[in-house]
Amino acid sequence: VDFLRSLFSRTLGLSPGEKVLDELTLDGVARYILSGKCKNIICMVGAGISTSAGIPDFRSPGTGLYANLQKYNLPYPEAIFQIDYFKKHPEPFFALARELYPGQFKPTVCHYFMRMLKDKGLLTRCYSQNIDTLERVAGLEGEDLIEAHGTFHTSHCVSFLCRKEYSMDWMKSTVLNAEISLLNYSHFVLLWMYFFLDIVFFGENLPARFFTTMKMDFPRCDLLIIMGTSLQVQPFASLVNRVSNSCPRLLINMEKTGQSEFGMGLFGFGGGMDFDSDKAYRDVAYLSTCDDGCMALAELLGWKAELEEMVKREYALIDSKDAKTKDKEANQSSRSTGAEAGKSDKTE
Repeated sequence: VDFLRSLFSRTLGLSPGEKVLDELTLDGVARYILSGKCKNIICMVGAGISTSAGIPDFRSPGTGLYANLQKYNLPYPEAIFQIDYFKKHPEPFFALARELYPGQFKPTVCHYFMRMLKDKGLLTRCYSQNIDTLERVAGLEGEDLIEAHGTFHTSHCVSFLCRKEYSMDWMKSTVLNAEISLLNYSHFVLLWMYFFLDIVFFGENLPARFFTTMKMDFPRCDLLIIMGTSLQVQPFASLVNRVSNSCPRLLINMEKTGQSEFGMGLFGFGGGMDFDSDKAYRDVAYLSTCDDGCMALAELLGWKAELEEMVKREYALIDSKDAKTKDKEANQSSRSTGAEAGKSDKTE
């Protein structure tokens, strides 16, 4: 085995890199971040970082999104996100979109931990599989994000002669608030034909920026933090292998995932993460919720109080903004009701 490992390593350039962490634990990761040698952190995140906000993940038995789609009468759960099915039956997706649409949920501790990495100049970029825009609500901006599977944040006219961008508020008020029924089905489909959410369905290509940016970001990454993803959807999952062979990789998740295929793991290189073999040298798995894992890491870094204060402050700002929005809507409704009453009096 040692001979074959050496032969494949020399032939394919897959030899293990330098060991950077002094131990393969969360403490070891924290010491590395504090050492000053870790300057470029990339986060890869999936649906698991938003579950504590009230948004279900996809694959958890019983509670995941795919386990609770019976009311849409789909041929199979994944069909709701497949472009061919959507073109024929758009109603289930838009009905689900209304349930999950931004504005109903607050970012989680995990989202604000990434914001803290940004504020401290450590976040190179966040690569997200999520379309819920909570990274943006938490304070990450477009340049900080690669929304690999698209986003609710914008929509575009599908005409090649137009491609005009439409805001999230416009899409919500124009399309997603519409009741989907046989009576307005034709109007609904007409809207879909011209205005399309900027999300990526199964069967569609990922945004070009995903591919161009990853070639720049991953070779210079000093620490890869993977959170709340099953690493089952390609090509996103393959990003874990884009960092250098010396780059430490931290997984914060409810279970281990992204591990090496048996053959590659046997020879000690390539094919994914290696947490447990005697050849493991850079991968750390911290099994917990994403919020608990981020708070534990923040505590080891001496950032816990700062993170707690950030979450408290940002939640207060969101609550204040929501209250003002509701007051404005109530006043508009009141004026509208008064105007209608006035018209009725004049008619009489």
